[in-house]
Amino acid sequence: MAAVRDAHPRAEITWVINPEWSTLLRGNPDVDHIHIFPRGEFAALNAPRTLWPWLKKTRSLRPDVALDFQGLMRSALIGKVSGAREFLGMSDGREGSRLFYKKTAKVDRRAHAVDRYLKLAEALGVPVPEALRFPLPTGDPLPRFDPFPPFVLLHPFSRGIGKSMRNSVVEEFCRAFDPVRVVIVGKSTRKISVPENCVNLLNQTTLLQLIWLIRAARFVISVDSGPMHIAAAVTSQLVSIHTWTDPRRVGPYNSEAWVWKNGQLLRAGEIAPATKLKKGRAFREADVASLVELVGDIPEVPRTN
Repeated sequence: MAAVRDAHPRAEITWVINPEWSTLLRGNPDVDHIHIFPRGEFAALNAPRTLWPWLKKTRSLRPDVALDFQGLMRSALIGKVSGAREFLGMSDGREGSRLFYKKTAKVDRRAHAVDRYLKLAEALGVPVPEALRFPLPTGDPLPRFDPFPPFVLLHPFSRGIGKSMRNSVVEEFCRAFDPVRVVIVGKSTRKISVPENCVNLLNQTTLLQLIWLIRAARFVISVDSGPMHIAAAVTSQLVSIHTWTDPRRVGPYNSEAWVWKNGQLLRAGEIAPATKLKKGRAFREADVASLVELVGDIPEVPRTN
């Protein structure tokens, strides 16, 4: 969206977004209005009471142009309902979404997701800048959390099947980094037992607090997930762990960040499109040592007043 704003500085831009992600747009200078899509309120019993007012409000948007970056039936229907005069989507749209577009951007489904989104912006006549802007908020500090001594941030769990670390791997991670402090974040119903050098903040942070922790951490290690992509936007001190997913398509969009795949650590910018990647495997206890070596020593940093 930053590229669209740079190309059309006088445009009035509205972003349709789920409520749980809306705080990502706090203070974003490239977005004029936020239109919430309260999917959870459209459950069967509530639908008659909540859906019609939302549709009416959405219909009143009537933008000159709508862009569907999600490429699903749901997002395509929203674009259609908005009454946009022009509606653009990508050629790899799923669930029949392409039937609703007035113009389709040709994209390579094997390309990185960000590059596919940029192709959609190009279809609107937006030139792709050499350096992309990611205007994420600074985040909110956690009450009573001291960023000293420096710490490694670990995001070990994901909703995606087969992406998460086993509990035993998380425990080994903490032991291997001792005495360095490890802060564990994310959402999970699992119960984990960790040694004293680990701070367990599972299910205890807001999205904005998570962003603050990512910015404050000396190094971020994350499974393939939304928080990993947030980290890639703000720091190159990142390892993204991929089991079955292809980092060329969904890895960190940061050439200096690191990718773990099948026991190998590679810079994200060094993975060529033609590189043959073996079928993925789980991240194991024995793989932790390579991350400890990569991160290296984390010296205490003097406080600044």
